[in-house]
Amino acid sequence: MRLHVQRSGSGAPALVFVHGLGGTTATWDGVVAAMSPRHLTVAVDLLGHGASPVPDDPALYTRDAALADLDDVLATIDGPAVLVGHSLGGYLSLAHAATRPGAVAGIAVLNTGPGFRDPDKREAWNERSRRNAHRFGVPVQATNLNLQEDSVVMERLAEMTVPTLVLAGALDREEYTVSGKYLERKMPNAHLEVIAAGEHNMQETHPAEVAAAIEQWLVAQQLSR
Repeated sequence: MRLHVQRSGSGAPALVFVHGLGGTTATWDGVVAAMSPRHLTVAVDLLGHGASPVPDDPALYTRDAALADLDDVLATIDGPAVLVGHSLGGYLSLAHAATRPGAVAGIAVLNTGPGFRDPDKREAWNERSRRNAHRFGVPVQATNLNLQEDSVVMERLAEMTVPTLVLAGALDREEYTVSGKYLERKMPNAHLEVIAAGEHNMQETHPAEVAAAIEQWLVAQQLSR
């Protein structure tokens, strides 16, 4: 396992936290503190972030490589696990569920979109990401993780029966609430909840509210008792 992880707590299901572009495990500190008394929590640094390795080759920073890294993390956990992802980490969680049905017990995504079906919109996203690569606070090659390679998530949403919690911040850009409504409508077992005072990094600014929403959903889905 090449990713740096921080483990704490105990209890099922285990929660695997995946940050957004430019983030680290630290973005989850408040949520982990609230949830580790009842759950094993495993926060990861994606490749090129935090204390994880920083290879020079830009070609190593792909979605599929990131998903393989998450497979390695999940392999260290006994019993069911739930992926909890913010922004890019949420997209990776959706992509993991889309390409590995049954691998996790559930996913929770914060301020996340499912990507783009339209190739032109996907390339426009990629171009914006390349243009702004210097702004994310990580080595430029690591920002390749943000590039959209295909529309696999969009194409498979209707088949993704994994229990899914979609959290959107009411004060974040409207596109994330719109995306959340889309996920709730298209996925068979998705539930959208809007955090009233939440902005994009609401896991940092409102960790208690985020943790409570996740715990209530876990109980409702009979994933946590």
